[in-house]
Amino acid sequence: MSLSDELNRCRPWIEAALEYSGGTHLYQDIVEGIASGHMQFWPAAKGCAVTEIIIFPRKKVFHIFLAGGEKHQIVDMDDSALAFAKAQGCSGMTIAGRKGWSRVLKTKGWTEAFTTLSKDI
Repeated sequence: MSLSDELNRCRPWIEAALEYSGGTHLYQDIVEGIASGHMQFWPAAKGCAVTEIIIFPRKKVFHIFLAGGEKHQIVDMDDSALAFAKAQGCSGMTIAGRKGWSRVLKTKGWTEAFTTLSKDI
């Protein structure tokens, strides 16, 4: 299956997750980010995730900023995401999502590091 086919198959999950993004991205932004190599696309049978690598002055972080589909499908991606992050030279991983993910991912070693607040201006 081509990348375009996979993106189209996963589009409902991506768009559902984008509803919680605070308006930072549209579906087309995700497609363009993946096509350019700036973002990584993780399709699975019953879900998907979109990630990016963020380079800070003193740390390289693998950031999961969008995930949708069946919860167990997303959690099952953790081991391969960790291996990929290490191969890219990342020394940390972060995830942005709803509060419930902290409970779900606790069994995989994730801890809540900070809370993000937002305000439209």
